[in-house]
Amino acid sequence: MHLFRALPLLAAMAADLGAQSPAPPPAPAAPPPPPTVLGFALGGSAAIGSQYIFRGLTQTDGKPTVQAELDLVHPTGFYLSTSLSNISWFTDQNAGIHSNSTSLGSPAAVGAPYLPGKENSASIELDLFGGYKWGFAKDWTLDVGLYRYLYPGTYDNLGAYRNPSTTEAYLGLGYAWASLKYSQVVSANTFGVNNSGGTTYVDLSLAIPLGESGWTVVAHGGKTTYSTKANPGYFLNGSTLTGDNSLFSYTDYKLGIAKEIKGYTLTLAGTHAGTKSRAADNDVTVYENAFGRNIGQDRLAFSITKAF
Repeated sequence: MHLFRALPLLAAMAADLGAQSPAPPPAPAAPPPPPTVLGFALGGSAAIGSQYIFRGLTQTDGKPTVQAELDLVHPTGFYLSTSLSNISWFTDQNAGIHSNSTSLGSPAAVGAPYLPGKENSASIELDLFGGYKWGFAKDWTLDVGLYRYLYPGTYDNLGAYRNPSTTEAYLGLGYAWASLKYSQVVSANTFGVNNSGGTTYVDLSLAIPLGESGWTVVAHGGKTTYSTKANPGYFLNGSTLTGDNSLFSYTDYKLGIAKEIKGYTLTLAGTHAGTKSRAADNDVTVYENAFGRNIGQDRLAFSITKAF
């Protein structure tokens, strides 16, 4: 057959074969953009865990926790967030307070004078925070903001303690999977410790991805530093004595592993906080709660988090 006469036939055959070939699969649909509020993208997360660990301290005395967070992020870098969690540490710290103890600093003594029918309790932590995050170079970010920790509750018999609500200012520097953050308390007291404004916390955190496996190694080191100024808040037989707030200073560490599975992040981590149970005289309690347990030391926690 002459070549030029065959070309139309070959073209028709090719068209017919092409029509019979399966069509390529459609490209996956792009995820819908997040909802917005006044130009802020709305997001958040929910989590359950075996216990709530904050800076190496159990906030639930080893019991389970349920948490939620809501975030508003503006394209310019400004953000506002709020989070909610159950807690028990303040109630546990003040549980069973009465005026019969003669041991300075024990849960009984530090709450004196005891008021019949009055109590201290807080079961919720509500956090409000906001700031500005600036991506000033590839993989580099600068983060500055203000954090307010709120503890709605009953505070009828505080004695040596104070309302634990605390305000911190913070400055953070991040690079890829590493971050360094400095926080300083700007309120008069720090998580219920009297006359402790100016307390600082330095935090170095790593979240190292293991290739494309979905596994991440998480590591952290932190240092809480209270000033050495006196805490005029220890009570004994109606008298006021002073203590050194530096007793509350400690370091904490975390090492763990995280895995993302179908939108859920599973994390298992061990923590250690070098917290003192009591002062050197063995009378003044520091991080020992009313049940005789140090809320720091060695801990193991598991959590499941879902971002939305």
